Amino acid sequence: MSLGAAEEDSPSKIHLPADINWEMLDKSKFFFLGAALFSGVSGTLYPIVVLKTRQQVMLNEISSLKMVSSILKFEGFRGFYRGFGTSLMGTIPARALYMGALEVTKSNVGNVATGQLGLSEASASVIANAAAGLSAAMAAQLVWTPIDVVSQRLMVQGGKGGCNASGCSVGLKSYNGGIDAVRKIMYADGVRGLYRGFGISILTYAPSNAVWWASYSIVHRLIWGCIGCYCCKKDESGYRPDGKAMLGVQGLSAAFASGLSALVTTPLDTIKTRLQVLDVEGSGRGRAPTILQTVRNLVKEGGVGACYRGLGPRWASMSMSATTMITTYEFLKRLSTKNEDTFA
Repeated sequence: MSLGAAEEDSPSKIHLPADINWEMLDKSKFFFLGAALFSGVSGTLYPIVVLKTRQQVMLNEISSLKMVSSILKFEGFRGFYRGFGTSLMGTIPARALYMGALEVTKSNVGNVATGQLGLSEASASVIANAAAGLSAAMAAQLVWTPIDVVSQRLMVQGGKGGCNASGCSVGLKSYNGGIDAVRKIMYADGVRGLYRGFGISILTYAPSNAVWWASYSIVHRLIWGCIGCYCCKKDESGYRPDGKAMLGVQGLSAAFASGLSALVTTPLDTIKTRLQVLDVEGSGRGRAPTILQTVRNLVKEGGVGACYRGLGPRWASMSMSATTMITTYEFLKRLSTKNEDTFA
């Protein structure tokens, strides 16, 4: 999010465009354009997600380059888009829930923090962004977890028996598309099979989103405070950034926030992926694996480092996704305002 207008007592006197809140948005345009824009972003970044997911379910650690080479050699380019159709079906409603919860929470918490609690704009922005990230992630997971379970199982089908030239994956089944996957999961484990890993998904994404949005708000403000005046045009009222400067600072802030979030949450993401991808038979106990069992298996396979499998692709994916997401999101909000003069 943009930080809104700079505080009047800011020594650099950088005048950022006013923040666009929930009340200023044309909701139908916001959700329609958002679905189109973020579907494109998801399609662009999907191959990295496939790469990350496959690394996390391998019995042995495989380098990203070797994995890419194997997929291209034995599956072709389409191997990077296994399960994409299923994923896209869930992306649209999940994004709608995410964006709605994000904006409503951010606007309401921000108003309370500044109006009733009397906090400064900087403090209110951090609190509002953290609360918004938390609520948005929790809302989106209601839709996204079943889609994630199905799409990830399709992602890792790179060879018979869960094996390919790169190595073997742990206890996997084969599916003939998303519908077949849903049918087999429901038959084996009921509705709860589609929500396998829901709890740890919340534990992974809710704090991660809260940390990301709070970190983004802080880093964004710090960058403008440190170097803002060097990339802004000065007029009689102070410094005003141009479009390129705004885009650059947004991207850099998103990359910093993503790095911190990826480092903290990758072990949880690895555990979540295995819980969602492993079949009941793969647990060795005739029932779905527990979190503790999954952690033990990971440590047994490769020590603590096994919990960080896929860190590279996940870090890259989060950074690229966050950078494109925040710039696209700001662009989307400007396209969706009821009155463009509001933020001029």
